[in-house]
Amino acid sequence: MSQTISQDEETGLPWHLRGNWAPVLDEISSTELRVEGSIPTELDGLYVRTGPNPVSGKSVHWFFGDGMLHGVRIRNGRAEWYRNRFVKTPNITDPLAGEFDGMGDMTRGKGNTHVLPHNGKLMALEEAHWPWLVDGNLNTVGYENYGGALTCSMTAHPKICPETGELLAFSYMAFEPPYVHYVRISPDGKLQQIEGVDIPAMVMMHDFNVTRNKVIFMDLPLVFDLNQLDTGVPFKFNRDNGARLGVMDREGKGSDIKWFDIDPCYVFHPVNAHDEGDNVVLYVSRQPEAFGSSSDDYAQVGRLWKWTIDTKAGKVTEEKVDDRPGDFGRVNDAYVGLKARYGYLMSLAGEGNAEEPVYGSSLWKYDLQTGQCWEHHLGATTRGSEPVFAPSRANGAEDEGYVVTIVHDTATDKSRLIIVDAQNFSAPPVATIHLPQRVPYGAHGSWVPATAVAM
Repeated sequence: MSQTISQDEETGLPWHLRGNWAPVLDEISSTELRVEGSIPTELDGLYVRTGPNPVSGKSVHWFFGDGMLHGVRIRNGRAEWYRNRFVKTPNITDPLAGEFDGMGDMTRGKGNTHVLPHNGKLMALEEAHWPWLVDGNLNTVGYENYGGALTCSMTAHPKICPETGELLAFSYMAFEPPYVHYVRISPDGKLQQIEGVDIPAMVMMHDFNVTRNKVIFMDLPLVFDLNQLDTGVPFKFNRDNGARLGVMDREGKGSDIKWFDIDPCYVFHPVNAHDEGDNVVLYVSRQPEAFGSSSDDYAQVGRLWKWTIDTKAGKVTEEKVDDRPGDFGRVNDAYVGLKARYGYLMSLAGEGNAEEPVYGSSLWKYDLQTGQCWEHHLGATTRGSEPVFAPSRANGAEDEGYVVTIVHDTATDKSRLIIVDAQNFSAPPVATIHLPQRVPYGAHGSWVPATAVAM
């Protein structure tokens, strides 16, 4: 069994080291997984997710825990194995005294935010350093800087164009102008462009948007503030800084970017974006602010909004799509940057809570054309995570496939992976895979087809 921080030892611990936020410290492998229902035989690949999991059992903030991968290999209607592995970066083999001591060393990434395949490689990502590569068995291979060509950090949320295979990314962790850099990687893993994007101040730009023709940056008022260092994350929401969206051609220059003002707010995660004539349409999980009183203030949660940028008129129309609280939005990866009809979000709960983010007990499927929403209820004591789409076949209908995610039952302290038919979203899962240990609440992950990475 895994080592965890016991209930008695939790007294005085911050929220990210208590309950199911607490790290698991043992790496295990299991090939004997109990399954309820039937795993679709058409699924052949790996579901993998990462999240902060400090190897020491302690960290000053949830964002800073060492990355731990949790993966389930699915093939021929079977769950062949579950594994969890630390992303074995220098932070584990040669830890530093302070969290910010390694900011200038791009190899000090923790791989604790997202996992994404590209060019036959599986990348474990965070936003202040270079990616780390892992293999199809979740073993750490080494860092990725594209032969030394990548001189800045890389976001945890790059986008892969389904039409060209390019990987589009950016960096915001620069302490002098330009504070943002745009990064474009070819389908065969060669760096094609690093482009400086000038903004007035360093802001936390956690994610961005792409379309067939454009990239869209979100200059939002979560502003770098040295006075916040002792809170763990040195950013503070400052409404007076304003908010705007920057639109640039995918192969454009930073000097050509056009900015469009919006109401001050914050977006951790967009759902998708697409071109519509001269307009650019974005679906995002928008919240009124972030880190209102501290870097551990989660009183505000997101709702699904639609932003329409009229590039000719120079204005943005802002519309709330729904009042259900949700975030961690995804679409079928074959529709990233294209006009997707369906978006999937994880519900959030605990609004007004000024401590931990509360993962909710539902998943949402939205028809982005009509605004209709279907709920997949997980159970009163069960909390979900990011809904990841796994297609049942190549070139199938947009929602022809399954939503895969890890959930945690707070009553039993057990975790499981569920597979939900995306076309029958409100029905019970077609399969539930019971995992051999508790999986802490995590961040982001991917469905990795067997054809994408050797496994």
